[in-house]
Parts: sequence; C-alpha cells; structure tokens
Amino acid sequence: MSGVWVFKNGVVRLVENPAIESLDGSRQGSTTRRKVLVHSPTNEVITSYAVLERKLLELGWERYYDDPDLLQFHKRSTVHLISLPRDFTKFKSMHMYDIVVKNRNCFQVRDM
Repeated sequence: MSGVWVFKNGVVRLVENPAIESLDGSRQGSTTRRKVLVHSPTNEVITSYAVLERKLLELGWERYYDDPDLLQFHKRSTVHLISLPRDFTKFKSMHMYDIVVKNRNCFQVRDM
C-alpha cells in the first residue's frame, strides 16, 4: 500500500492514490479511503511522531536510538519492537497495524 501524507487543517491523512484524489482532498472519481491511527482512550488522531511517542511512553514503551534511519520502541516486559521510518510521511497503514497489534486496547486504525 502506498500513498502520500497530506497535512491540512491540523490533521495528517494518507491519500492512497493521489492520481484519483487530489491533494486538496477533493475526489476525482473513486472511493479511495485513507487510514489514520487513533488513540482509543482519548479518540485522538495521531498526527505526528511527537504525539505517538508521548502515547507510547505513557504505555511503558522505551525509545531505542541505535538506528539513525528508524524510530524504534521496545517494551521491557515483552519481546515486541516497533520500528518506524524516521520520516513521518513514510508512516503507512502497515506501521499503524503493527502498533495496534502490540497495543490492542489503546490504538485503532480507522478509515477517514
């Protein structure tokens, strides 16, 4: 799955097929849906890595600084590792689902 992350009105969203949906949000003939990561307890859409990191640290995740190309988080009580691209524009739905699986009651991926 590929696409372009667009920041508009304080919200980051994924345009999965920019050829069909213009970057200003208007549709050009298809029903392409973008995905967003939502923090379930607060119903807050994750719009940046700073917001995501704050939520993960609250849940007991620790930041790893070993790889300069990745943001990595580890939870001591598990074998889980979350690896994300350093650039938030490359944060895709597969990364969102990885976070959801490792934090079942705290995050959701939703269509917007």
